[in-house]
Amino acid sequence: MIYRKFGKRLFDLVLALLLLFIFAPLIGLICIIQILTGQFRIFYSQSRNCINGDIFQIIKFKTMKNSRDLDGNLLPDNVRITRFGKILRNLSLDELPNLINVLLGHMSIVGPRPLPLNFYFKMNSIQRKRYTVRPGITGLAQVNGRNSISWPSKFAYDTEYATSMNFALDIMIILKTALIFFKASVNTELHDKGIDNYFPDFK
Repeated sequence: MIYRKFGKRLFDLVLALLLLFIFAPLIGLICIIQILTGQFRIFYSQSRNCINGDIFQIIKFKTMKNSRDLDGNLLPDNVRITRFGKILRNLSLDELPNLINVLLGHMSIVGPRPLPLNFYFKMNSIQRKRYTVRPGITGLAQVNGRNSISWPSKFAYDTEYATSMNFALDIMIILKTALIFFKASVNTELHDKGIDNYFPDFK
């Protein structure tokens, strides 16, 4: 209970600052490469739901161009993604700026991945338990299959984490995340890929 109320936030602040310090050279290098490859808008933000369904702006490295068709509609993601952007996504490095969200209190290091707006209203009461904790950069679903598991399974992991959150569990998830990252043994495409099929009536 103490960890949930006070300890986790302190843990997030300390770890986020440490990770920003460690990854500062890499973040700087990514910014330089973005500019050299013509991506002058280095970051982008998007509205997401966080704890209690509140709205915040998630920060990521921009990985796609704003190319549009003759009618002014954005082209498909696979056409707009840059070569360097694909590398960032495959290594999940596009999510490094999420550490800023952690410092601002929007996110946690560990928690359910934040989803686009309106999916909140498509979920049932059990699935919405994932919103009783801050969303995270990594989470229980991400270390148990990520895109290889179904959306119902992801939501089950998210609600399990929201119910069972504790310091030991957070450490386990962080260690597993580091292991997965260094082994590069998991597909790291966008975490919300395929969710439209799970909620087909979403517009």
